[in-house]
Amino acid sequence: MAVAVALATLTLAGCATFSRDGGFDTVSALTRERTGQGVQKPATDADATARSQARQLLTKPLTPDSAVQIALLNNRGLQSAFAELGIAEAELVQAGRMRNPGFSFGRLQGGGEIEIDRSVMFDLVNLLTVPWRSGIEQRRFEQAKLAAAAQAVQLAADTRRAYFNAVAAAQTAQYMEQVKDAAEASAELARRLARVGNWSKLDQAREQAFYADATAQLARARHNAVAAREQLTRLLGVWGEQVEYKLPERLPDLPQAPNELGYAEQKAMEQRLDVLMARRDAEATASSLGLSKATRFVNVLEAGYQNKSQTGQPRQNGYEISLELPLFDWGGARTAKAEALYMQAVHRTADIAVRARSEVREAYSAYRTSYDVARHYRDEVVPLRKKISDEVLLRYNGMLASVFELLADARDQVSSVNAAIEAQRDFWIAETDLQAAINGSGGSPTPLRASASGGAAKE
Repeated sequence: MAVAVALATLTLAGCATFSRDGGFDTVSALTRERTGQGVQKPATDADATARSQARQLLTKPLTPDSAVQIALLNNRGLQSAFAELGIAEAELVQAGRMRNPGFSFGRLQGGGEIEIDRSVMFDLVNLLTVPWRSGIEQRRFEQAKLAAAAQAVQLAADTRRAYFNAVAAAQTAQYMEQVKDAAEASAELARRLARVGNWSKLDQAREQAFYADATAQLARARHNAVAAREQLTRLLGVWGEQVEYKLPERLPDLPQAPNELGYAEQKAMEQRLDVLMARRDAEATASSLGLSKATRFVNVLEAGYQNKSQTGQPRQNGYEISLELPLFDWGGARTAKAEALYMQAVHRTADIAVRARSEVREAYSAYRTSYDVARHYRDEVVPLRKKISDEVLLRYNGMLASVFELLADARDQVSSVNAAIEAQRDFWIAETDLQAAINGSGGSPTPLRASASGGAAKE
């Protein structure tokens, strides 16, 4: 019997080994399917390669895709989260190995005689339940892969949002710089006209107030640009000279047409990582319930080889079995707890599925609305404002309009341009939220913000 137990132990120990990739091939594939970019396993040699790739990407103006790629290569928070994969795999390997045997030794001496007892004990319940425990930990390992991929996909979505915010904030700050210069020129003109008596003090005060307000709004816009850029910098995981990366001067153009909803809800049920994780959790809990029932009455069962030596007597060999008697604890509490945990997992999975479908519909509504609003500003509001400005300028050149009308029209353009920038930014963020609702772990879509009003952008 001892030989059989030893052989079984060696066989199980040989099967329970660490995988070559540590689960990262699966994580990278899941991430690439949802973001277009893969991830790398944290290691000393891989770190050097990742840093080299990140530096190469930072030499060129960032795009949404290159920003995501840098974040996945360089973000230390993501690399730290990947340690959970190693923990889960270690638990899987441990579950596939039998517990170490126990050895006992006893020596008695008296009356000129010596008695020695030796025994080696093996946990048979642990041995018999290795397939169940390995199956449970294998499902948990698969769940850890999904969790790691979910964090990578979440980082990609956060990076894209931060990218569009940073570009829009810089674009707004640049425009507000032009507004401030124009307001300064108009304030100076008003001061000169008022000094020679060609302008009232009221009109001069209005121009001066506009200049003062534009100066304050420029300061806010500059800070918002810095804050948005630093948010992107933190997600990229860069520091030192690398923070001088370049961003484009303006947001990407709108697509020719928006995407249709189609089978987005069904796709979310198949691809959303939080839904997949909830399903795996329910499966693992169900398997754990089966293990709890299997060990309900026999919780501790040990067997082992034993021999005894006594002075003047031949050596005695045998075996020993240790069994826990279910006199007080029949395992009912453990089984009830497992059943409650399973039902909890089932209801949690259903709740996540309901919320996922709702989030997809909400995200698509925000996507379509933001696209329509951005296109409205691009095709209607901004061209109309430009047409008005051209007409006022023609009237001014023909001496049919005063300089006051020309300056008033310039002030009116500020809110329209800022609102157009915000609308374009909101579309790209809504598009990111929609993809996260379908492929990632969802979350509340970013609400559509009110457009800028008055003389400046509101962040």
